[in-house]
Amino acid sequence: MTAKIRKSDAEWRRQLSPDQYAILRQAATERPFTGKYVREKANGTYNCAACGQALFSSDTKYDSHCGWPSFWDVADQGSIELHEDLSHGMRRIEVTCSRCDSHLGHVFDDGPRETTGLRYCINSLALDLQGSPPSPNPLPPK
Repeated sequence: MTAKIRKSDAEWRRQLSPDQYAILRQAATERPFTGKYVREKANGTYNCAACGQALFSSDTKYDSHCGWPSFWDVADQGSIELHEDLSHGMRRIEVTCSRCDSHLGHVFDDGPRETTGLRYCINSLALDLQGSPPSPNPLPPK
């Protein structure tokens, strides 16, 4: 398990954009269909925008039509923590980064049934997509 990252509020404010700070540190939510990763199809790993921990793989990303990037599984079960969220008059399950405690989004049980049945609904501003490395055995040129 990776050690927790602890920073002061001032340090987080210096590191993150105002919108990222609102989402990652204050549990705000970006407006639906506005995030840069909603329609993203590139291969790679989605890391925490605050600490860089790997959270999701593009292999588990799918279009749930909910307005936020959606994944049916996490990259590593130890990379997130789940918490009951009773805000806004609803009962939801909040998803946070296990390394820096940043708010990422929520998880719901209406995901693809042929997979985990889960939908991790994650704010784009909470993520940083890192592209896949080049293939170890590229095809030789023709």
